[in-house]
Amino acid sequence: IRHRKSHNQRTVLGLATGHTPIGIYHQLIAIHQKEDLDFSSVTTFNLDEYWPIDPTALQSYDRWMKENFFNHVNIPPQNMHIPSGLVGKGSVEDHCEQYEQAIKDAGGIDLQLVGIGLSGHVGFNEPGSDRHSRTRLVELDWITRKGAAAEFFSEEHVPTRAISMGIGTILDAREICLMAFGEQKAPIIQRTISGGVTSEVPASFLQEHPNASVYLDIDAASDLRQVATPWQFGSCPWDDLLERQAVAWLAEQRSKPILMLTDEDYAGASLNELLRDRGGAYSANLNVFKQMMKTITGWPAGKDGSQRILILSPHPDDDVVCMGGTMMRLVEQKHELHVSYMVNGSLAVFDHDVVRYTEFVRHFIEEFDLSSHEWGAVDDHITKSLNSKHPGDLDSEQVQKIKALIRRSEATSAAHYCGVVDERIHFLDMPFYKSGMVQKQPITQTDIASVFDLFERVKPQIIFAAGDMSDPHGTHRQCLDAALAALDQYLEAGNAKPQLWYYRGAWQEWSIEQINMAVPLSPDELKRKRFAIFRHESQKDRAMFPGPFDSREFWQRAEERNMATAQTYDRLGLPEYYAIEAFAQHPLRRSRQLMQSLENFSSGEGN
Repeated sequence: IRHRKSHNQRTVLGLATGHTPIGIYHQLIAIHQKEDLDFSSVTTFNLDEYWPIDPTALQSYDRWMKENFFNHVNIPPQNMHIPSGLVGKGSVEDHCEQYEQAIKDAGGIDLQLVGIGLSGHVGFNEPGSDRHSRTRLVELDWITRKGAAAEFFSEEHVPTRAISMGIGTILDAREICLMAFGEQKAPIIQRTISGGVTSEVPASFLQEHPNASVYLDIDAASDLRQVATPWQFGSCPWDDLLERQAVAWLAEQRSKPILMLTDEDYAGASLNELLRDRGGAYSANLNVFKQMMKTITGWPAGKDGSQRILILSPHPDDDVVCMGGTMMRLVEQKHELHVSYMVNGSLAVFDHDVVRYTEFVRHFIEEFDLSSHEWGAVDDHITKSLNSKHPGDLDSEQVQKIKALIRRSEATSAAHYCGVVDERIHFLDMPFYKSGMVQKQPITQTDIASVFDLFERVKPQIIFAAGDMSDPHGTHRQCLDAALAALDQYLEAGNAKPQLWYYRGAWQEWSIEQINMAVPLSPDELKRKRFAIFRHESQKDRAMFPGPFDSREFWQRAEERNMATAQTYDRLGLPEYYAIEAFAQHPLRRSRQLMQSLENFSSGEGN
């Protein structure tokens, strides 16, 4: 923008919406406000919009852009272009042609931002889209609709169609930046960058663009071969983490326990360098085997007496879903266990649960002949509010409070089942979550202060926090950001540094080389964990936000992941257990080679 304005030229930006680019918009707003970045010479064209949809609807991209960017910078309103979700069916084709013409009249797009869907779509160009397609009305793929279910509070409320720039329109931009963050994007990023150009992965057409760049975080890059198996691309500076990654990978490839791998196995898998560095297969095998044996413990807080332990649970059920077995073990081993639920979880409660609890209260009042004057007004409000509510509408403040109370009572019940006493159960109800929408507010000092105050009260010696960043609405990531910021302030205040462990299990699991602590569970312990999860009745049978691709209930995911981790340990020749809950220690380590592979990323597999 600055460069073009200095040459008396306008800037034409192609913009995307959603969780992926929001950080860019926040930074641009900050630069505009603090450094006087002038947007008066900027023209924008958005990639897409649901159809039909009112521009004031919570899920409208028109509204999203205004709330997250346009309302905070000085782009002239007449220079903002977003496909209309209100255009009539008979006028859609003309509207799309006019959109294309407006782009041409503006001189074409200088810089196009795009994200990528789990199906490989850019914009709403679903698999099968033509390379030369233009702005048009498209049918949304089931994967796309499933991924958008969180924003619409249920998949059945997601529109089936949208207006989208075409692949050809996007490729006409002079520069393209594709962004992807999180492990859930890793498989499609691998196909986009390392696979061939195909309409089945529309984003792969960017390989043909002369000036396209892909911006990834470490997790989105994890399936690229340069990251997953960097030893296949040349010399590696071997460290313990990369050695564990390589040896575990080799054992799985050869279907052998670690201690049975031979020099020939290493040599046949481009691991000659590791073989030389470690002095042969025997030494390499034994080193990794010992490292992995040390991760196994039945004493997750040690044997040195009672520890003050704090579990930070973003939602009211993440604690039992991800580490319920370990929770019960910690209580049984006489540790002082505290659990803190960071947000109220009201967004994940269905309306019919509110009706069910409302009916219970009504009958309770009648049965015990209690005063019903005030309750009558509340009951009437709830009935009218839910009956007049349209799909995706915000709940009234009273309904949100009831949903939060439902989650609170379930969390308390589950914590009690695990042996946690009332005075050690904490509800932070962090403000960033209470927008009433899936799109949360940014973390503020108020959110951080609530966690800091908790640290000051509990004085934890060990903290367990959620390291699962693939939740479909970003709450885990924001809660972790707030917790880490609060921990920095806590340490700056002169407090002793606690151990920090990360758990997973709701959407993903730690890879073998990342595991620093493995807590075995017996069949009975896993069954008790299941019963703790069952205490969250509003999340049973069908969760509001299950995430794409995984229709299993959370208790099923937890059990199958815990059992799969135990089976992996068994295959690698380690002790055999029924199930294992896995943890990684802070700070999460990355091998030097992995970071170097990304810094020196080869362009040999696509442009």
